[in-house]
Amino acid sequence: MVALPAALVVAPAAAYAQDDAADEAPAEEGESMLVFYYKALGLRYVIVFLVLSFLLVALLVMCFLQIRRQVLIPPALRDGFKAHLDNKEYQQAYELAKADDSYLGRVLAAGMGKLQAGYPAAVEAMQEVEAEESMKLDHKVSYISLIGALAPMFGLLGTVDGMVSAFMVIAKSATAPKPAELAIGISQALITTLIGLWLAIPAIACFALFRNWLQRLNGEVDEEALALMERFESMGTKTARGATGSGAGSAAAAGREDRTHGA
Repeated sequence: MVALPAALVVAPAAAYAQDDAADEAPAEEGESMLVFYYKALGLRYVIVFLVLSFLLVALLVMCFLQIRRQVLIPPALRDGFKAHLDNKEYQQAYELAKADDSYLGRVLAAGMGKLQAGYPAAVEAMQEVEAEESMKLDHKVSYISLIGALAPMFGLLGTVDGMVSAFMVIAKSATAPKPAELAIGISQALITTLIGLWLAIPAIACFALFRNWLQRLNGEVDEEALALMERFESMGTKTARGATGSGAGSAAAAGREDRTHGA
């Protein structure tokens, strides 16, 4: 038996090792994590998650700017409205509230507009406007929850999509596929889930935070409006007779009521 030279035995193994190193080298060198994520996700999921990210950031900024006490209950409106009422300038108080576009301004304008029908009707009108304003803000906050629910669903879709791709590679390969070929589908499956959770966790947390803020501020608007209008509490439905139904009529009715109590 002729012994083969050691160089001939070692050479094929060295050649295979060089080939494997050549295959792995590009993935290890010069490829950032961002590029790796982009390749793993594919263009479809990149677009989907970018759109969800921009929408989430825009909603968070909008809710943060709008759901604040200074915005819903402007101190200038509250102080000016109270000063007009103290000076028995009811028409000016009504016009001030009507010109203000804030949550409290709409509530006070609705209450002053119904004063000619009595205090209970004014309170009912204020509660109706409070329900409308609360619903508008609640809809904006609910979109954050929607993104928090959609993001993991797209992540799950990517997981299933990636695993199907990995199994298709195995099914179509006559021999055992290389790990790099399977890694494409597996990385897509894992990274879509990861990014979906990255979006969902802050979205759900911020939704709960904004919802609690909104509930607390709804109560504060209600208390503030009732406190400002409580001086008309003694106005009954009889005052409504002969009223014109306008804000000026309400202010006149408030003035008559005030003169009655003064006498």
